[in-house]
Amino acid sequence: MGPGGPMGPGGPMGLGGPMAPGGPMGQGGPMGQGGPMGPFPPTFMSTARVITCDSLDNVQRLSCDNGVIIVQAAMYGRTDAEICSDGIPADQLANTQCFQIDTLKDVKSRCDGKKVCEISTNSFRTSDPCSGIYKYLDTTYTCFPAIHSVTCDDSLANLQCGQVLLIHGADYGRRDSTTCSLNLPASQLQNVQCSKPISILADSCNGKSNCTVKVSSSVFGDPCFGTYKYLEMAYSCHCKYLRLLFN
Repeated sequence: MGPGGPMGPGGPMGLGGPMAPGGPMGQGGPMGQGGPMGPFPPTFMSTARVITCDSLDNVQRLSCDNGVIIVQAAMYGRTDAEICSDGIPADQLANTQCFQIDTLKDVKSRCDGKKVCEISTNSFRTSDPCSGIYKYLDTTYTCFPAIHSVTCDDSLANLQCGQVLLIHGADYGRRDSTTCSLNLPASQLQNVQCSKPISILADSCNGKSNCTVKVSSSVFGDPCFGTYKYLEMAYSCHCKYLRLLFN
């Protein structure tokens, strides 16, 4: 099976709603399955799978035309002898019990709550789960219908539902040179590899009907000094009975 883009989405999948609000979900085997999606009202979502063969230059791209990314499973290593095997010697395909620990946690922290997420396979080479084996990154994700919001630095992020807020992902930093760029010098927009997943937003806002957060490096920490940053987040609103989950 080649690395040629996402598989699907093949029509809506009737799933159980957003992920439970407890941070990254635990690993459940090679693919790091996230488990069931919690006792939430049914909603329709699409799912896709992307496989990217390992290379210094290869980048895996996850995207949602509608909604935001919620990563369901991720594996870096090799669990199949056929995937990403073209032109690869047999001895580099022999171990199909090879997978890196914490791949799911890593991909979720980078991609959850975003509309587009790009990850270089090279970033997973910090440790080698099976030396001499040719590897690949295999990710399955859901496009969840959530509200996508961006708030520029030194401003207030106001989240209002009238019901119960559930944060799906939040990231502070800069990923492009155009967002929150008005009247700013180019030197403050150049670093687009600056990002920091933010958990404090979920801790402060989950279960509330409205929430206001100051967007500032004094609150979130500074992932890239001298770069003008912004808060990118995704959240959804749910029935008030969900408040019981946060009490």
